[in-house]
Amino acid sequence: MARAFLFVLDSFGVGGGQDAQAYNDLGSNTFGHIAEFCAAGAADRAGLRQGPLSLPNMSSLGLLEIAKLASGDYPIGMQRPERVFGLHGAANELSLGKDTPSGHWEIAGTPVTFDWGYFPTEGDAFSPELVEAICREAGIPGVLGNCHASGTDIIAKLGEEHVRTGKPICYTSSDSVFQIAAHETHFGLERLLKLCETVRTLLDPLNIGRVIARPFTGETPETFERTGNRRDYSVLPPEPTLLDRLVSAGRTVHAVGKIGDIFAHQGISRVIKANGNHALMDATLDTMAQAEQGDLVFTNFVDFDMLYGHRRDVAGYAAALEEFDRSLPEVHRRLQPGDMVIITADHGCDPTWRGTDHTRERVPIMAFGPGIRSRSIGLRPTFADIGETVAAHLGIPAGRHGWSFL
Repeated sequence: MARAFLFVLDSFGVGGGQDAQAYNDLGSNTFGHIAEFCAAGAADRAGLRQGPLSLPNMSSLGLLEIAKLASGDYPIGMQRPERVFGLHGAANELSLGKDTPSGHWEIAGTPVTFDWGYFPTEGDAFSPELVEAICREAGIPGVLGNCHASGTDIIAKLGEEHVRTGKPICYTSSDSVFQIAAHETHFGLERLLKLCETVRTLLDPLNIGRVIARPFTGETPETFERTGNRRDYSVLPPEPTLLDRLVSAGRTVHAVGKIGDIFAHQGISRVIKANGNHALMDATLDTMAQAEQGDLVFTNFVDFDMLYGHRRDVAGYAAALEEFDRSLPEVHRRLQPGDMVIITADHGCDPTWRGTDHTRERVPIMAFGPGIRSRSIGLRPTFADIGETVAAHLGIPAGRHGWSFL
């Protein structure tokens, strides 16, 4: 028996999306553009970071070779290592859309081949009939927002009116998502979560992927701050995923961060919550020490996407990558004979790109562990190859999609 550790760096795309043009993302490259900005001094920030992007550990795991494979160029300003350790490659996404559930489900062996429902980009995002049903079923006096928006921007704009009127802030993005922001104390956290459950039921006929609770605190636009009590209400994956197959085989799936929410808590044995990348890594290291033979530890590092990608914060994204890179030796020290770690992503969110939405890109695959031979696994046709590799490594039967690269 062995153990597997699957780390998703949320939104860390490597460019080269084969169908990026269909999503108006041709030329987007999260990793490549961050490196380019860092090399030009455009990602220097006093007290945070400066200079070229420095990721020595991931570079030694083949990250620079992955960038060349995925997008055709080595990232600017980064030094190539003398030697590469472990398996390295990149993967195309088969799933329709460029959202979090599609990416994670495909990583877990279940591509999304149907179209999600989306809300209009012009005028009101939500129809009068839907808003009326929400207000009636949830007993609220109305909603604010009703548009496409950045979460932090719309809370700053409408937060005081929300506190004064008791109307929740409802908004969406280019993803298949309905987001609800409300004050943790003035509106109430439990009341917000119950509202999201109501909205989830009303949206099922529209095939909307997620309803997200976005609680915040503070009393003024300058002090409003989203908290770590976010909750995602996802629809169920369209068929059993790698996680279901592991649980059915008697294995334990440890879900760190928002993984449980992304999979609607199906195929999840244990949920470990943490707020922020640093806390998520600490929780992951603790879970690695507890995991038994045959287990999967599955972690989503959300800050890359939520705090830096969507906010188009190049310096913050670069600093977060460098912090994650510095933690990898500690991950390596936790490994036992037979263990395997896979580092990947679920989509892109190029912080230099227009707008504030995800970008359609290939994702990196870095796999290492005791006894894993160093080699390129090339360009994979689907993220599902990652899930099938975990299945093969943990000794359970193969699924319907993807091929193991072991």
